[in-house]
Amino acid sequence: MIVADKKPIEEIIEDLKNYSKILILGCNECVTVCEAGGKKEVGILASALRMYFLNKGKEIKIDEITLERQCDHEYLEEIRDSVDKYEAVLSLACGVGVQFVAEKYQSIPVHPGVNTCFLGVTEKRGLWTERCQACGKCMLSKTAGICPVSRCAKRLLNGPCGGSTKGKCEISKELDCAWQLIVDRLKMLGKMDDFENIIPLKDWSTDRAGGPRKVAREDVQL
Repeated sequence: MIVADKKPIEEIIEDLKNYSKILILGCNECVTVCEAGGKKEVGILASALRMYFLNKGKEIKIDEITLERQCDHEYLEEIRDSVDKYEAVLSLACGVGVQFVAEKYQSIPVHPGVNTCFLGVTEKRGLWTERCQACGKCMLSKTAGICPVSRCAKRLLNGPCGGSTKGKCEISKELDCAWQLIVDRLKMLGKMDDFENIIPLKDWSTDRAGGPRKVAREDVQL
């Protein structure tokens, strides 16, 4: 899932201080799971902002809506008849959602309410860790299902480096060496021969060049 973290309320206040009619728009997907932008967080933030502006003597109208997703036309259509009532939208979706709302409703400013961090997993409540950087050419079949691009501090495609000690990364004794994890899992799977195969270096000039990437499926397009 996409993992996000709440922006400092001081930053949000700075973005919104010149508006008097604001819509806080939550998202019921990834940011709900990581407790950054779901219905609960929308309500808490709205209450905090109302209290702040009330104490400043500023009259402000803040409404709350949480959509199923902010990255689909279908769900964004739900606010079409009401969005023009506001001077600004504060989106608590990931950066994708913020941009899609802004693209669809171009006459109204859309501000982000969270910082989009990475693609990751929920290890336990309150702890999310990175697993993927969406590099576009997945190599997990060669690395025992463990991604060195996101989990190795040096993004080494053939490791480990000389700084790895007792299974830990040189940048922190608390951080597992990604390549040690890969080797351990290859041993467990009986596939250590894969470790001898050199993984070609990524050509980032082609993998990530040319503007926004697309995935086009003719078999599902209307």
